[in-house]
Amino acid sequence: MGVYRDYLLVFLTCSIQVSLAGQSVDILRGNLGSSIEENEILRVLTHNDSDTGSSENFTFVGLVNGLFQQYNDTLVTDEVITYKTLDRYTTNPYYNAYTEEIDHEARKLLQIVPTFDPAAGPVSAECRRQSDIFRRELNKFSLWALKMYDATAKMPSGLLSGNVNQFGDFDECMGVEGSAGIRGKYCLAYLQLDVDQSRADLLHLHRLVHSHYAFRSNITDPGHRVPRFSTVSWAVCAPSGCSARDVEASLKHSLVRHTEDTGLKITVRVDADMCQVESGEPLPTETIAVGLLFIGILALSVFAGVCDHYHVPMKPAVRAFSLKRNALKLVSLERADGDIAILHGIRALNAFMLILSHKSMAIFFNPYVNRTSMTEYVGKPWTVIGRAASLYTDPFIMLSGLLTTYSFVGKLNKSGRLNVRSEYLSRLFRIVPTLAALVLFCTYVMPFIGSGPQWNLVVSQHADICKKTAWRNFLFIHNYFGFENMCLTHTHHVGIDTQLFALSPLMVLLIYRRPKLGMAILALVATISTALRFYVTYARRLNNYVFFGTSVRQLFDTANYSYILPTHRLTVYTFGVLLGYALKKVPTDYKLSNTALNIGWFLSILMAMGAFFGPAPMGTVDYVYNPIHAASYNAFAPIGWCAIFIWMTFLAHTGNTNGWLTKLFSWKGFLISTRLSYAIYLTQFPVFFFNVGETRSAEYIGFIRTMLNIKEFLWILLTSAILTLLFETPFTNIKNCYLKGSSSKDQSNSAVPTIKETKVE
Repeated sequence: MGVYRDYLLVFLTCSIQVSLAGQSVDILRGNLGSSIEENEILRVLTHNDSDTGSSENFTFVGLVNGLFQQYNDTLVTDEVITYKTLDRYTTNPYYNAYTEEIDHEARKLLQIVPTFDPAAGPVSAECRRQSDIFRRELNKFSLWALKMYDATAKMPSGLLSGNVNQFGDFDECMGVEGSAGIRGKYCLAYLQLDVDQSRADLLHLHRLVHSHYAFRSNITDPGHRVPRFSTVSWAVCAPSGCSARDVEASLKHSLVRHTEDTGLKITVRVDADMCQVESGEPLPTETIAVGLLFIGILALSVFAGVCDHYHVPMKPAVRAFSLKRNALKLVSLERADGDIAILHGIRALNAFMLILSHKSMAIFFNPYVNRTSMTEYVGKPWTVIGRAASLYTDPFIMLSGLLTTYSFVGKLNKSGRLNVRSEYLSRLFRIVPTLAALVLFCTYVMPFIGSGPQWNLVVSQHADICKKTAWRNFLFIHNYFGFENMCLTHTHHVGIDTQLFALSPLMVLLIYRRPKLGMAILALVATISTALRFYVTYARRLNNYVFFGTSVRQLFDTANYSYILPTHRLTVYTFGVLLGYALKKVPTDYKLSNTALNIGWFLSILMAMGAFFGPAPMGTVDYVYNPIHAASYNAFAPIGWCAIFIWMTFLAHTGNTNGWLTKLFSWKGFLISTRLSYAIYLTQFPVFFFNVGETRSAEYIGFIRTMLNIKEFLWILLTSAILTLLFETPFTNIKNCYLKGSSSKDQSNSAVPTIKETKVE
């Protein structure tokens, strides 16, 4: 954008004017004479770029610093002023020497590139006082005021390409220290742009600016879990004495002057949480306590591992934390007796697909210079891979029902009874410590290990919610209190699965004692659950598939009224219960005819393809919402997607197939992914949101490169391994030691995984 380049030229020439000693030059009229040549400008720019390390980080203030360094030897002052000493001054030390010149150039500059006035409109007295100081020092070209001015977002190029979200310079603003105790306050304001609906020309431009409305959002929508895609984020660097309300009032006042009598209306919102000031406050006591707890567990694991290595006698509870022993269990490729090998591959496939779909949601939080073309790209049919996040959680629910039933029926066959109390305690030992570690970390530690424009939105706001509502997570009822009010919303699946597990003894006993009646009742339950999904989706106009133009409110309603309710997920769970029972009752050498095999493969593949590719047209840019499409997808897609895995599992377990597909899904390496699967599910969103919170500027997005972010995948694997080794495996060992009786004592002395340790519960 030519005007933007002119801004930089004016910045350059004005800075040269105030840095030349003893020369009266009217820069804006171009009378440079022989004082400075064009190649000298380039030399200063090049010098400064080498100092900062990257041309991408070059700013106007950096240029000022470089020019001061190059020409300070021409000044006659009591102190030699360099770019390193300028930050100590609360006013421009050159102003008295060049008052007339600086006043003249400041007026010219601020006419071309108007500054944000924090005192515009009805603001507080303190904000007005500090704003007056800021304006006075800006007119003097004082460095701290220039930094505040420079850090505020400016009008960019590429608006029609979707480059509307401008984060300014976060670190520059946060580092400002000015006169009278003024510090820089970084506020990320939200702007909602509305146009005259009768103006077809404006509507077309509005659509491009908002990247075809990949999500439709209102400025009042919760933004911590699902991005407010239709809302513009605009950075403002204001004096610290200005509150969020002051910044909002001044922005409104300024924008009204520019938009009155036009077809454009701008609504402004500035949340207090989205205004940040550099704080030197010590860490909270809770954060220190949680940090010491984690350090203590790590020290215990290392200590137990060293003792284990040198065969030092230990109590079983201490040995359970042995880092050496647990690491060997994690990477062991030895299968347990009775292990259903193909399930590990099914779990790995859906876990990977779930990471991709969750990642596709996270990337929409960030600004991109080519956001419009990016959304056009993701409007292609094949991007169904990332839009069907709910689809990939259904196999996990099915597998939970399968493995629970398989285990329960085995115990009933062996002893004729089921110790429900022991089963409940066993499950709690496995899932609660890992969940608690994640909640404690995300609530009390994670908010203090990073920063950025959206850090408070996607990290600190989640922590604040957890401080109020985490108790619901540990009672496994958090999925009944609204998706937007949930501590770590991605843990809703833990609540659903635990509630279904609580019902599983009743289901298993029913089908075990009265097989025909039990199957009929489970079939009826599955039918009712399917009907509920269809009815609620149609009646409330929900959609479990992220289509083009879906609203944030619609996504939250879909979650609250269907997705996070166990009654709506019972269909595939009952399928898992029936399959688990069948695997125990049907002989492992049971053979099907070729006709039955062919029909089964044809139907299961057809159902899976229909579930996966059927909704692809809903992902196109011009899709118009159809409640029948949405209801059909929500009702039947889980059945179709799980059908292929049910069929593959049955055939593999009964020996009806041993082809390449079965061998692929039965690969021993998937044993490791199974042991990490729970932690991977828990850690992926914290990793995604950490990166979102740390993002400081718009970048050019390459969809494949962004989605397949190897560094991000490695961080998910690393954090998952840490969570598994320090929490999940040790407490599973303790469970095996104290809940399984004396038989586990022998197991605790072996580094090889046992049946109980390997089998997914």
